[in-house]
Amino acid sequence: MILTDSVSVSAVRRTTDGYLVADARVARTGIQEYLGSEVGKPDVPIIRVYRPPEAVFAEDAMRSYAYRPMTNDHHGDVNAGNWKQLAVGQTGSEVLRDGDFVRVPLVLMDAAAIRDYEAGKRELSMGLEATVVFEDGVTPDGQTYNARIESMRMNHLALVDRARGGEQLRIGDQRAPGVQPQAQDDPKGGHDMADALRKLLVDGLTIETTEQGAQAIEKLNKQLSDAQVNIKTLTDGHAAAMATKDAELAKKDAEIDSLKSKQLSDADIDKRVQERADLISTAKQIADGDYTGKSEAEIRKAAVVAKLGDAAVKDKADAYIAARFDILAEDAAEDPVRQHMRQQDGKPTNPADNGQTAYEQRLADAWKGESK
Repeated sequence: MILTDSVSVSAVRRTTDGYLVADARVARTGIQEYLGSEVGKPDVPIIRVYRPPEAVFAEDAMRSYAYRPMTNDHHGDVNAGNWKQLAVGQTGSEVLRDGDFVRVPLVLMDAAAIRDYEAGKRELSMGLEATVVFEDGVTPDGQTYNARIESMRMNHLALVDRARGGEQLRIGDQRAPGVQPQAQDDPKGGHDMADALRKLLVDGLTIETTEQGAQAIEKLNKQLSDAQVNIKTLTDGHAAAMATKDAELAKKDAEIDSLKSKQLSDADIDKRVQERADLISTAKQIADGDYTGKSEAEIRKAAVVAKLGDAAVKDKADAYIAARFDILAEDAAEDPVRQHMRQQDGKPTNPADNGQTAYEQRLADAWKGESK
């Protein structure tokens, strides 16, 4: 994990080659605040990271301060592949403990970086790899923390306008032209924060906070805005789903009501059965036949065809066929003799003679034979 620190610079001088040489504090023990996103905890606004002396002044850590490339601002990991493009100087080899600080010599060799320094860009920020253990605890001097560093290895030292402490630090007792004097120095190498505060408008109220606090508030505001958008999306989706479900239920209710309206009562069934029986009886009066399984229109058509032939109904509408059926039904009802004769078709002409006629015919035939 790459972390950054902020330190002060002192004992500055220029060489005959134009380089800027200084002796600087580049690390310290104690609490430093990081955005959660900087240390792999994007859901946490601020993480208070404790750097214990045993990590800051460990032998491996102290050796790693020597011969580190210097950069103008941070550019991520600095290595052999990008050193030529990024380096503006380097640290020296005389790494010393200075109370709660680590002090190293450094040299700025790039003219543009030196001009930035002379214009007031004087804060230093270490880029380092660190093992961070996330745990709540309390430092020996009573400060609470959310994480602590177990081991450190320096990667580069950057010249920056403002690092983690806030405002730029003094160089000895002199400041760059145009830079206002600092009211008070933090004995730990921190800053007077009065000029480092930012004004923010939060829920209609103007507040002042540090750069890190402002970043945390802006991040939380964005998360709140995103959450509100998500809630509206979910609410709209739920309302649309409920509207669709209500429409489906209304359709089902309409179908049920329609089916109820179509359901026949016992009296309705009896009436329809009687009407069909009467229709079939009338059709049989017109032309006797099998009308089973036919609809009312088919029964009328079959009776008319049986009586008058196919030509009588060819290309005719159901209303016409129904009218012809009614006429034929009236005719059949007004001609009882014809109806009686139709009923007698196919029956024996004298069913009551009990074979008498046949007997007499046989006698007559026998007599004719004898006379010959």
